[in-house]
Amino acid sequence: MAEGQGQEPECPVCWNPFNNTFHTPKVLDCCHSFCVECLAHLSLVTPARRRLLCPLCRQPTVLASGQPVTDLPTDTAVLTLLRLEPHHVILEGHQLCLKDQPKSRYFLRQPRVYTLDLGPEPGSQTGPPPDMGPTTRSLPIPIPSHYSLRECFRNPQFRIFAYLMTVILSVTLLLIFSIFWTRQFLWGVG
Repeated sequence: MAEGQGQEPECPVCWNPFNNTFHTPKVLDCCHSFCVECLAHLSLVTPARRRLLCPLCRQPTVLASGQPVTDLPTDTAVLTLLRLEPHHVILEGHQLCLKDQPKSRYFLRQPRVYTLDLGPEPGSQTGPPPDMGPTTRSLPIPIPSHYSLRECFRNPQFRIFAYLMTVILSVTLLLIFSIFWTRQFLWGVG
């Protein structure tokens, strides 16, 4: 971890400041910290996917079978210094994914899912040529959740809201029909 006096801590590979999203600091066995994006890139190009060599000291970190680099321990000291709470970032194929949960439990806001594409699979010709200079990356865009309706019905606040709306609608319809029926009855008698 490279941090100067008065500067934010940054990843020693990409020099981006650490944050709690795709630049979350992860600790290797040698106690060096790198952002999860750099470690994900490193794990995708490493022939032995169960071993990561530290980019600084070359000490190997052995990953359990099927364990992605996103499961490495987070450097909570850096996040505490930055006054950030850790988010859970997962690696799915060649994409880092982050699910942003709503901050308040009283507002019915669907969680947003952000993804960061780590590039094409090795051997595919779909990416830009490797001799190109640095490129600018767009911000991660939210993708809709396929289970948003199911998650919405599991939310207890939504269920209470739905029940209240059903009761209000039922009472309103009952009042309208009773007024209509009363008028019909009174007009029919007179």
